[in-house]
Amino acid sequence: MPRSIDETFLALPLRQLADAALARAKSLGAEHADFRCERVRSASWVLRNARPAGSEDTTDVGYAVRVVHGGSWGFASGVEMTQDGAARVAAQAVAMARLSARIIAAAGSDERVELASEPSHGERTWVSSYEVNPFSVPDADKTALLADWSARLLGAAGVSHVSARLWAVQENKFYADSAGTVTTQQRVRMLPELTATSVDAESGRFDSMRTLAPPVGRGWEYLTGREAGWDWDAELAEIPGLLAEKMAAPSVEAGRYDLVVDPSNLYLTIHESIGHATELDRALGYEAAFAGTSFATFDRLGSLRYGSELMNVTGDRTAEHGLATIGFDDEGVQTQSWDLVRDGVLVGYQMDRRIAALKGFERSNGCAFADSASHVPLQRMANVSLRPDPAGPDTAGLIAGVERGIHVVGAGSWSIDMQRYNFQFTGQRFFKIENGRLAGQLRDVAYQATTTDFWGSMAAVGGPQTYVLDGSFMCGKAQPGQIAAVSHGCPSALFRDISILNTTQESGR
Repeated sequence: MPRSIDETFLALPLRQLADAALARAKSLGAEHADFRCERVRSASWVLRNARPAGSEDTTDVGYAVRVVHGGSWGFASGVEMTQDGAARVAAQAVAMARLSARIIAAAGSDERVELASEPSHGERTWVSSYEVNPFSVPDADKTALLADWSARLLGAAGVSHVSARLWAVQENKFYADSAGTVTTQQRVRMLPELTATSVDAESGRFDSMRTLAPPVGRGWEYLTGREAGWDWDAELAEIPGLLAEKMAAPSVEAGRYDLVVDPSNLYLTIHESIGHATELDRALGYEAAFAGTSFATFDRLGSLRYGSELMNVTGDRTAEHGLATIGFDDEGVQTQSWDLVRDGVLVGYQMDRRIAALKGFERSNGCAFADSASHVPLQRMANVSLRPDPAGPDTAGLIAGVERGIHVVGAGSWSIDMQRYNFQFTGQRFFKIENGRLAGQLRDVAYQATTTDFWGSMAAVGGPQTYVLDGSFMCGKAQPGQIAAVSHGCPSALFRDISILNTTQESGR
């Protein structure tokens, strides 16, 4: 069935509000103006030991006007769905720009806001790729499925507790600007997650095992059949055995090991050490007060040896089912795919129109995003992905090439410095590798490196059969803080001679 924009969103006076706001901004002398109306519905359902433990369902709706007036930004937002209200918000945005211009002039700066050019796209509609909107499914069906899955885990030997959670989001955006672009968009995303916990009654020691199913830009079909990309029955069946093995596993001996890293873990390393580091606003110092800067500074574009020659990384806002995928960004830019790292060398950045113009780029690559109408758009991460080797081996083939190593599966905790250079990551599951074979699980493992050393040690990249599109529902940035969802695709990969810490020893226990 063809997907379409939610009729209740289209029933809002979108065009009338936009026309009133843009006309008012133009009459007040704005060089550029854009109008954005958003309705974001977010819901979650939580179960503890197969019983409902909470749920929420919230909708945030409003609109915003952003202008460039006198070479300065102005921004204001509102919720009054009338033409007079929209015109007042536009006037507030212009007033804010005038105030900003006075402050900038008083500081002795002559910097003006310029935007990279973008053609008018006329009227466009875009809907993300899904089959069944999760908000069309009764809540009772959602909790019943989570309860059934939880009961399967609770019925297994050694499982003491199970928590289950499902997040679902429907995001609608209407955008119009003074250049003539008008877009109406809708996207749906979901994150299901179950965690099984085992407790040793005698010692009090406990550990947990979480599902590896990634968050996705899909609908309810993701939870109901393998054809939608995940075998839930198989994953739930294997977790109790893996958890029991983890509880009995020996603690790792610190040292240097070869690592075969699964996509379920590697996506987070990509997010932190590549995704954030290649945001051009960060590389230029615009995030220094809160989220840090980047070692991948602009003067190193085209020359920085980011990793081995096997390393090819793309920024992509068009990947099917990607969490950062959309047709047009929050500045009316049609989204694209481009290279960030090619053959191990930094060749690109993620950027919005303002940041692109600052460094002489002809066009933004469509990375502007605001998480609500009350927030100004800023440069946010695309789907940043490591490309597989078209002729690369499967994961077992990568493991076969390791004499002494560790196979890392599932994401855990992470730590990285403000320049995205020195880092440490843990995981969910660690398997010892001896002479090309898995030899049981290990505990208390963390790997540590600098970004360039780690990616420079990448000795083999798995083939397309190992590629998984994983990601994060909650990437934070900016002040006031904003949250964005983003995917990271990657294959399994082999890294040589990586420093491994024993987390228990490091904590002094």
